[in-house]
Amino acid sequence: MALGPGDLAPDFTLPDQEGNAVSLSGLRGKTVVLYFYPKADTPGCTTQACGVRDHRPDYESANAIVLGVSPDPVKKVAKFDQKYSLGFPLLADEDHSVAESYGVWVQKSMYGRTYMGNERSTFVIGPDGVIKDVLRKVKPSEHDALVLGALAA
Repeated sequence: MALGPGDLAPDFTLPDQEGNAVSLSGLRGKTVVLYFYPKADTPGCTTQACGVRDHRPDYESANAIVLGVSPDPVKKVAKFDQKYSLGFPLLADEDHSVAESYGVWVQKSMYGRTYMGNERSTFVIGPDGVIKDVLRKVKPSEHDALVLGALAA
């Protein structure tokens, strides 16, 4: 089941890079940019995360909170955050239950090997908890322009 605009965003609670619980329902009243990325500290994911870091003023101007979600453990997302001074919540979805509820835990293939992982996808969730926009298979270098465009629409 693919989630799309107009659907209620599934609630969740996940630990961030500092081990603090972050719940989507706790952010009601705010616009949330929820982006799923495959793996911390890999080239594409680093490009995407550093883009969010570098566009922080633009996200703040749009009154949006950005949350990055990967299947990595807390320790790994903490290291990723520290290494690149990211400064926004990175959530550890180790059992990939949140990715599954958003329909982004998918079969992938690389070098002839198939495996399960996060599809690089972003959900723009309105203050009412309803999905406003979905950006699937986003190129890391284009992520911020697409998301900020969606926030401005």
